[in-house]
Amino acid sequence: MSTFIIEGGHRLKGEITPQGAKNEALQVICATLLTEHSVRIKNIPNILDVNNLIQLLRDMNVSVVENAKGDFTFCAADVNLDYLKSQAFLDSCSRLRGSVLLLGPLLARFGYAVLSKPGGDKIGRRRLDTHFFGFQKLGAEFSYDNEAGIFVIKADKLQGEYMLLDEASVTGTGNIVMAAVLAEGTTTIYNAACEPYIQQLCKMLVAMGAKINGVGSNLLTIEGVKSLQGAEHRILPDMIEIGSFIGMGAMCGDGLTIKDVSYDNLGIIPEAFSRLGIKMERRGDDLYIPRHEHYEIESFLDGSFMTLADAPWPGLTPDLLSVFIVIATQAKGSLLVHQKMFESRLFFVDNLIEMGAQIILCDPHRAVIVGHDNNLRLRGKRMVSPDIRAGIALLIAAMSAEGVSQIENVEQIDRGYEDIEQRLGALGAKIRRRG
Repeated sequence: MSTFIIEGGHRLKGEITPQGAKNEALQVICATLLTEHSVRIKNIPNILDVNNLIQLLRDMNVSVVENAKGDFTFCAADVNLDYLKSQAFLDSCSRLRGSVLLLGPLLARFGYAVLSKPGGDKIGRRRLDTHFFGFQKLGAEFSYDNEAGIFVIKADKLQGEYMLLDEASVTGTGNIVMAAVLAEGTTTIYNAACEPYIQQLCKMLVAMGAKINGVGSNLLTIEGVKSLQGAEHRILPDMIEIGSFIGMGAMCGDGLTIKDVSYDNLGIIPEAFSRLGIKMERRGDDLYIPRHEHYEIESFLDGSFMTLADAPWPGLTPDLLSVFIVIATQAKGSLLVHQKMFESRLFFVDNLIEMGAQIILCDPHRAVIVGHDNNLRLRGKRMVSPDIRAGIALLIAAMSAEGVSQIENVEQIDRGYEDIEQRLGALGAKIRRRG
């Protein structure tokens, strides 16, 4: 288990380029299983979760060629279906949350998929009901061995159908779309997730020959085709990493430029930061975050203090709420954060409280942050990263704090952020990896 040693108080200055989007990468890489032809994907991030998925495809006998940094060609012409039944495959799936996205492509192309209960962040219950509801509507049957924790899904053929999803699940929508593109007839998905990750997946599938209408909306219509061809695709920059850098620039920056952010795909994220008083300048497709000596949280029009809550796209992504909590600790004013999706994601604030933050954890879903207005800095401490997003939030807190902090279990951060200590070190941060 690796540890970061962070010497706080060093300002970040310069330029940084965001990596490719992790959540998009997991989906489009799995989609390469839908065809026997080569699919080339660029801007793939070099992070643990994505690398583990690529290795899993290699183990399934998918040809994977690295053309250049972040540029891979996949060819699933000769998938080893027997490997899917092996303990090695099930063990790999159990360590990787993104492995659930293998189900749709395998079911669509081979009529069979098996999966152990996927791992990932320990942030509360993350149910798979939406995935299996969609597969069943398409004609698949599934069984679950509770003792072994194994799902088995089978279908002689998939038939297009109308479905109304019970939640706008991003991975659920992606899985169902990948299954539906090779189903017979027309599939209509209402209450579909419409995040940029889903839009990008659909665009790649269309380039491969799929017929999908309604991309960017919550109503998708998919006319099944018999087979898909190869294509080339470029992954968007990671909006979560961009949001993390905005937070760093505001809290401990001295003029930070975030390059090539694909601003039009950031949605409400810049506006949410502005509600906390964070100033930023759009320079073409770059974002410049000036040094902030002070920033003040806005109030609502009726005078009540600001609330930030997660919501399906185009609402605010839950993956940035941890960053907003840390930033608010040094703002002027108070903020209520309402994390609706995961009941364990706010527990990391105990670390911030021990660092000197004024936070009231109301319940597993709500926290009130009373800002210090930069009059009282956080204190360095020893911490453990519970998940990717809490990990990066704790790293931001440590960089801004007085003294030295330690963050253990930084492999959680590695799952979502590429070479983060080297990239931030180039901007002036003092972060050393041990172990």
